[in-house]
Amino acid sequence: MAVWRWMFDVLPARYTDAIDGALTAFWICDLIMPKYIVRYGSMRALGVLSTRGGDRFTRGARVIARTNRGLESGEVLIEANERAVARLKDPAHGQILRSMTTEDDNELSHIEANLSAEFETCQRYVKQLKLQMELVDIEHVFGGERIVIYYVAEKRVDFRDLVRQLASEFQTRIEMRQIGVRDEAKLMADYGDCGKPVCCNTHLSTMPPVSMRMAKLQKATLDPTKISGRCGRLKCCLRYEFDTYEQLQKDLPPIGSDIVTEHGESRVLGHAVLTRQLTIQTEDRRRMVIEANEVLSVTRRGLGKRSRRSKAKPAEKEPTVEAVKNGGEQQSETGANHSGANHSIKDQSSSDSEQSGVESSGESKSEKHAEPSQSGQQGSQATKPDDAKPQKSRRRSRSRKPKQP
Repeated sequence: MAVWRWMFDVLPARYTDAIDGALTAFWICDLIMPKYIVRYGSMRALGVLSTRGGDRFTRGARVIARTNRGLESGEVLIEANERAVARLKDPAHGQILRSMTTEDDNELSHIEANLSAEFETCQRYVKQLKLQMELVDIEHVFGGERIVIYYVAEKRVDFRDLVRQLASEFQTRIEMRQIGVRDEAKLMADYGDCGKPVCCNTHLSTMPPVSMRMAKLQKATLDPTKISGRCGRLKCCLRYEFDTYEQLQKDLPPIGSDIVTEHGESRVLGHAVLTRQLTIQTEDRRRMVIEANEVLSVTRRGLGKRSRRSKAKPAEKEPTVEAVKNGGEQQSETGANHSGANHSIKDQSSSDSEQSGVESSGESKSEKHAEPSQSGQQGSQATKPDDAKPQKSRRRSRSRKPKQP
């Protein structure tokens, strides 16, 4: 601003008037000259391009435009108003030079006819250099300023030698661009499972993120072969109606909520989002489908997931005062008789052990293995499992000893 003020103060009045008039004319031309959103290139990029001399174009008109990549052929989509430009993310800018003429059309067909030969040449150099990459497509810009090569690779590829050889072969600038599986389908795919051209090759400029949650909310099948597109990923069309489904689901009580209807208290088991219907279960375990407007009130909101009901445990009765007193008296009586019971148990166990020892001494080893006594079974159950390990280890050690000569 200080520079402009200095110019207007120093320069004579006739010069300042001329500059002011030029700026005003430029501002008016900028308002009068329309701008259009043009789609161009193999990746179907969108740009906001201005016109020359106030030219007007209709939708679908084929034009020659100058972009940051050079001269390109494109298609006019719509006039660039504020609402349309706000939907674009970082659009490219340029200028529409003219409508496509017959000469331009012939030049474009000539370029497309040479694409197959250029692709084979690139493929030959890739094999010679033994690069771990797969060529997908090649794009020759209309003005010949550059050739864009699209490829797929799992790892990073050093293609500097490839660029040098291709630049000397085609005598133009070479641009290598690595793409993913979705962009590969955007370049190569034609029709989808619905019978129409794939969305990524018609109206989609960017790939929206798609998750399995969108398929579950829309009650779509979870079979990967049916919900996957030509790229092998989830279909982009699952994203289109997700916002509508999510908005309608907010108006419905979540699954697991306790509600009150004309049929009494019930629990929500499922949703039909588009038809706004609920599957409920009444207190007498009857299941039915009702409309969402039949819900009178929601007593408890659920978590939105179907939870497995656990069996209800019987409620324990609270002890009364008399039961507490009787329990205390019984506990004192058992405490008094506890010492005498211990002595009797010890005497009985000692006598049983002596008797079992006398009986076991008279039996042979074969009878012990064939008919084990009850005391022997109790002893084996009472002992730890580690007691049987030393016998196995002894047998193994005996077998491993070398025979003496």
